[in-house]
Amino acid sequence: MLDGLQEILFTLRQNKLRTLLTAFGVFWGIFMLILMLGAGRGMQNGVYDGFGGEVMDFIIVYTGATSVAYNGMGLGRYVQLNQEDIQAIKQQIPNVRFIASENQTNGATITYEKKIGNFAVHGIPDDYFKIKESVPFNLGRKINPFDQQDNRKICELGSAVVEKLFGKDFDPVGKEVRVNGVVLKVVGVFHDKANRGRDSERIYIPDTTYRKVFGSGNTVQTIWLRPTQGVDGFAFEKKVIELLQRRHTVSPEDKRAVRSFNMAEPAKMVKGLFLGINAIIWFVGLGTLAAGIVGISNIMIITVKERTREIGIRKALGATPKNIVGTLLMESILVTSIAGYMGMVLGVALLELVAFGLRSSGAKLEFFQNPEVDFQVAITAIILLVVVGALAGLVPALKAARIMPIEAMRAD
Repeated sequence: MLDGLQEILFTLRQNKLRTLLTAFGVFWGIFMLILMLGAGRGMQNGVYDGFGGEVMDFIIVYTGATSVAYNGMGLGRYVQLNQEDIQAIKQQIPNVRFIASENQTNGATITYEKKIGNFAVHGIPDDYFKIKESVPFNLGRKINPFDQQDNRKICELGSAVVEKLFGKDFDPVGKEVRVNGVVLKVVGVFHDKANRGRDSERIYIPDTTYRKVFGSGNTVQTIWLRPTQGVDGFAFEKKVIELLQRRHTVSPEDKRAVRSFNMAEPAKMVKGLFLGINAIIWFVGLGTLAAGIVGISNIMIITVKERTREIGIRKALGATPKNIVGTLLMESILVTSIAGYMGMVLGVALLELVAFGLRSSGAKLEFFQNPEVDFQVAITAIILLVVVGALAGLVPALKAARIMPIEAMRAD
């Protein structure tokens, strides 16, 4: 084995330029593949970050005015959701994982000592953040069932609200603010990246407290839902809409009275988009690799032709076809694996350097974030490259093994 390796290294040193050009073709193919895969993942991370890290299976139901006359009801009737609708959904629609109401008042006056600001106040139950589970609470806690049951005068502030009322890097937990003149104790601080960070310009209070402070009664502006895992979200959404249409005497053809937004729809579109992008990346990357593999095959053919006399002498001295094929294949595998590994290492290093530069500079690119490559994919590409490189050298190697010693000795 060691003698064979020394022979291969000697042959490669004798043909440095040819070896270098062959290795560069393989190196460049895997290097570009890694870069393109990393860039594709960076785009994917950036797009998903634009969703604010939201879970991808929630549904929002809201209402408007009727646009179709139905059962004696005229046009332009505003449909108002209520708490009974939520109970009906819980009882009549299967596979409801979480459900939460939401009411909001825009432009409420919030004061702390001498500082004042106008922000949206949202009244929510404790299950709300089981639907928006990805929203991080940097300080304090979330609203819990006891806050809801006891009508506690507490609130959660978005990071943008805290920065304006208290200042940057201030911990307001335990402090008291006034919301439209009502004193509320701060129990938590969250940072919601949704809607380009504007959802952090909010104040959340328990739903029962909201009804007392703002007098919203039994009404509900928005219903948030999340189906059980594995359930078809589109079929689930359709059942909810049909139930609410029946409850509020709305025509099944009316698309304006009871509306919905299903996060699964844009998630499906984005997933399809990136499947297409990844397919193009692999097509181009594998095409580049194929060019390198063709180069290896051509070089091996030239190698066999140049070494015909040597191969004949070796066979005359007792070398078996297996020895001849093994030596040539080892030469092909060695060049392919080393060049491919170098391409992978340099490609990953460059991606890490770009990611480090973006983090260090604090740059926020809208559709590009944290370029990276799956290590398993990189290793799979290397293995595939080595296997195909070996196959590329197999045909010339088998041809060399069939050369008769007497014919080889006659070769020029």
